[in-house]
Amino acid sequence: MRRGIRRLLAYWRAERRTIAQGFVALLIATAGSLVAGVVLGKITGTLERLPGLMVLMPVAIATRGNIFGAMASRLGTSIHSGLFEVSRARGGVLYENLFAATVLTLAISLGGAALARIVAVAFGVTTISLADLVVISILGGVLSSLFVGAFALGLSVAAYRREWDLDSVAAPLITASGDMFTVPALFAASFLVGIEGVTVAVSWALAALAVALTGWGLVFRRTAARRVIRESLPVLMLAAAADALAGVVVQSRLDEFAALPALLMLIPPILGNAGGLGGMLSSRLASKLHLGALTPRGLPEAVAFLDFSIILLTGVLTFPVLGLAAHGLASVLGLESPGVAATIGITVMAGLLATLLTAFVAYYAATATYRMGLDPDNLGLPLLTSSMDLLGVVCIVLAVQTFGVTA
Repeated sequence: MRRGIRRLLAYWRAERRTIAQGFVALLIATAGSLVAGVVLGKITGTLERLPGLMVLMPVAIATRGNIFGAMASRLGTSIHSGLFEVSRARGGVLYENLFAATVLTLAISLGGAALARIVAVAFGVTTISLADLVVISILGGVLSSLFVGAFALGLSVAAYRREWDLDSVAAPLITASGDMFTVPALFAASFLVGIEGVTVAVSWALAALAVALTGWGLVFRRTAARRVIRESLPVLMLAAAADALAGVVVQSRLDEFAALPALLMLIPPILGNAGGLGGMLSSRLASKLHLGALTPRGLPEAVAFLDFSIILLTGVLTFPVLGLAAHGLASVLGLESPGVAATIGITVMAGLLATLLTAFVAYYAATATYRMGLDPDNLGLPLLTSSMDLLGVVCIVLAVQTFGVTA
């Protein structure tokens, strides 16, 4: 026991720079996700006016993090393996990754809108039309992707030049940027809904563009980009389906969340932090698998548990701060809150429970895809974040019920 504790403390000392970078990144990500949470808390009227938008919201938010988080994970692996270079060359790693991200953005925005509609109807949730969802999803997705993609690219280049550990900082920061930019972008796109003749025409044009570019991407002559698109499309669609289910859970309890907007405000940062922590773990495991430092076994090796300990430590330090900040921000903005103790308790319970689940998913998603001959950088993060959005929402609902919070 003592030997294990000494080894753990020695590993933390050796990785103290990585821990510090990850903690700072998660704090910054928390601030960004809280911005998204505030916007979400302030647009409850729009969510009630456009039923089904809350089903689409987790799909759209997660898609940005899945696409650009996976891109950063691939770039992080290329940095570790010495293949990364800052270049505009059409055959370079940056060009191919940006092309693949563009194709996937349009493809999953279209597919996500369709899935949101299908899942909502299947569970008896009232929703706006498919054309409305397509317009909001694609326009909002493209608009937010411009910002998130530029941020992910800039972060990767900065990490390469300043010798940061991209695996430790990319996932939480990109996930938070996805939260911060996607919610306002979807809200802005919602103003095109309900315009007679215009909404349907715009939806058809955007759908045709998405289908055409996706077809081109699937036969693109650049091998690396084509592989990313072909491997990522199925798992990203699966992820979108899981995120739509998470949206259904929130939509079905929207009255309760709308009565206490502080609870609605907590959803993006809790899901974002849990996903960011899982993304950090997934990226670290993927790099170790590529470099041969980790064997993809059914029972995790000690090095995997050591990496998980870093994630858990970061979560223990972060979630209480998030709960306190959320309550304070809600009070300043005049949003109804269940109280400081309940808010912190709900945040810590939901966040740590989701973090434990995310470690399990991250390890087995990375090792299973690697053993199947697939790239865990392409698949690990989408599998992780989609499952965690659904499980994370369940954790939040469970925490709310545990603390006896009612509207």
